[in-house]
Amino acid sequence: MENIGASKTADDIYFAPLLPWQQALWSQLTDRVTRQQTLPHALLAAGMQGMGKRAFVWRLVAWLLCRERATHPQGACATCESCQWLRSGTHPSLQTLPLISMPVSIDNIETKEKAGKKNTKTTSNSALKIKVDDIRALQPFIYQGGQGLRICVLDHAEQMTVAAANALLKTLEEPQAQVHLFLISDSPAQLLPTIKSRVQQLALQMIEPAVAMDYVTQALGATVNREAVSPAALRQLIQLANGAPLAAIALANAPWYSKRALWLTTWLALRSGKRSSVAASDYWQSQLSIIEFIQLSELMLLDIRRVCLGLAVLQQDINWTALTSDQADGSTPDDSAIEAFFHRLQQSKVALQQNVQEKFAYDKLMQELARL
Repeated sequence: MENIGASKTADDIYFAPLLPWQQALWSQLTDRVTRQQTLPHALLAAGMQGMGKRAFVWRLVAWLLCRERATHPQGACATCESCQWLRSGTHPSLQTLPLISMPVSIDNIETKEKAGKKNTKTTSNSALKIKVDDIRALQPFIYQGGQGLRICVLDHAEQMTVAAANALLKTLEEPQAQVHLFLISDSPAQLLPTIKSRVQQLALQMIEPAVAMDYVTQALGATVNREAVSPAALRQLIQLANGAPLAAIALANAPWYSKRALWLTTWLALRSGKRSSVAASDYWQSQLSIIEFIQLSELMLLDIRRVCLGLAVLQQDINWTALTSDQADGSTPDDSAIEAFFHRLQQSKVALQQNVQEKFAYDKLMQELARL
């Protein structure tokens, strides 16, 4: 049975206001149910992080289970017995995989890895794995019959093992009355084709730029981290987030976002030998966690690669003059070197999950950065 923790968290995600770009899809699905037309047996919410797909799924789950939904077309009532079960994390008609999955606040859903956290521990892929025994454990719940509406949510569906996916196929091929399966995936390309062919994808990917801009502007207001935000800065945030509003907001509030120019200065000083990797490591350890520094580095590498390819940078608020001067001298890194350093960043993430000391990881990354 799913476990959501504090009721405040349940309120944030089950009963939060509908995201504005999801209104049309919400009306389409809820109207269908209201007219007593059944929803597809299995639905897939897929796409990039930060567009609110999990927020939509958990909100729809709450509404489908709500006993007063007929008089609350815009969302679950939040007061009936079913909604109270959701608040307490004890709903008998809801099962969630993987076992660690739970609805979280709409402010950080889908965006925690983009924004970064002070805690360097991240959820490992092994913890997110959905194994064949997990799917088999759902079978009694799915096939019990005569128990009313039942819902299964499989988050991080791309993390199913091949055996788990094959076990799920049986359920997808033999739909049970009043059983709904919701699959959520940040990387739908990793799903087996046989799975994707048996689910209907929710149209959640298209977000109008004007709608995204309005939402981000309203959410961030006039300042971010006590600094004024211009319309150009907001547009840049949305562009860096690939048009995903929630990711743009998380990016703006990330503790490392304001340190991008400083990262560039540090890198150029390391390359020129004006600063040692040890001194740089000691300084940055006092500023950001290693995970935050890695996320900052990943973003900066995008524009470094663009400069080296002669393309316009995405981060127009940073002075790239020194790097473009290096480019004229032919001393900028080639694409293979940039790719190698990006690979090193990914290796560092894995090492941190294996309890490698943060200082050691920082020192190693600074040595690699100096050679980039």
